[in-house]
Amino acid sequence: MQKKLNGTVIVTYRCNARCKMCSRYKCPSKAEEEITLETIKKLPQMYFTNITGGEPFIRTDLKDIVRELYKKSDRIVISTNGFFTDRIIDLCTEFPQVGIRISMEGLEATNNKIRGLEDGYNKGLSTLQKLVDMKHPDVGFGMTVQDDNCQDLVPLYRKSEKMGMEFATASLHNSFYFVESNNVIHDRLRVGKYFEDLVNILLKSKSPKKWFRAYFNHGLINYIFGEERLLQCDMAFDTFFIDPYSDVMPCNGTKDKEVMGNLITQTWDELWNSEKAEKVRNIVRHCDRKCWMIGSAAPAMHKYIWVPTWWIIKHKFLRFYKKQRYSMDELKIVRDYKAGKVTTKQLDSRSTCQFNNEVNDGLSEASKAQLKDKSGEEIVDADIAGQETL
Repeated sequence: MQKKLNGTVIVTYRCNARCKMCSRYKCPSKAEEEITLETIKKLPQMYFTNITGGEPFIRTDLKDIVRELYKKSDRIVISTNGFFTDRIIDLCTEFPQVGIRISMEGLEATNNKIRGLEDGYNKGLSTLQKLVDMKHPDVGFGMTVQDDNCQDLVPLYRKSEKMGMEFATASLHNSFYFVESNNVIHDRLRVGKYFEDLVNILLKSKSPKKWFRAYFNHGLINYIFGEERLLQCDMAFDTFFIDPYSDVMPCNGTKDKEVMGNLITQTWDELWNSEKAEKVRNIVRHCDRKCWMIGSAAPAMHKYIWVPTWWIIKHKFLRFYKKQRYSMDELKIVRDYKAGKVTTKQLDSRSTCQFNNEVNDGLSEASKAQLKDKSGEEIVDADIAGQETL
């Protein structure tokens, strides 16, 4: 029996948000080229599937995609900006077990500044509240922590707690997927301190699930200081991404798009066991990106569970018996930075930031062609306007 995989389906690169840390909205996919139900049917069995974009709910056939994926996957979570409230509620009414993660980059002023969606905070919060009111069981916030919003990290977590929701975190990344190479955290100690506060709150809770999230956030501090991953990356071995063009990739964190094969022209077994796929796996084994995104970290935490478990036991012991809080100073790189042994310039060089670098956006030729006469924003705005008139 073939083992189940962990999959992410990028159903579209179209997006109506204007996030400061992601330029995907400038480079949308062409709707006619986007992954079809016939391709979805060729996917393997999965224990978990994340549906993402772009903004997934721009696709008016998302319910059909979810219906098909439930034949393949034990659990599905959709990442969204929460703007299309009616579509989200409609989908969750038909699929009461689907998870919904709405991106919120801080409290109202901070969120709206970063995400560039008019009244985006209240729109997202209203969607979340409606899901709570209908007693939807799997709802939460997702926050990308950076210099501009780190002060809102704990307050937003507190709000999620008050609403009885999940709370997911990330930090800045550069890759073809985000169409970015300029993302970098400038004040690492300040950002790290807010992560440190969250880690201590999570460790203090009575929830084992939150203890593991504390470890994940410890890993984010480790990441923003440019250290090697806490756990080995196994993307392309037991985890995969598939993009709007049906290209299967190891992840969304690589500088350039690394393709294992295409599910339109191949069966899953042909693709997954191909020589091309093996070459990509070799690239993964020698990857220097040091990513710490939930898509790669969560499977690794499950696979090498003794590592985060031991970290949790150690810190629960220190808290209970020694009254000792978690400190990011347990990372040698942090101590060295505070002592002046490592400079900010050196830390910047360890990051994936490459200022003014030309970014491979991962678009097809047809998708690129549509950008000759119109901007990505104009294309997506026209898409949404056309849907509203139907």
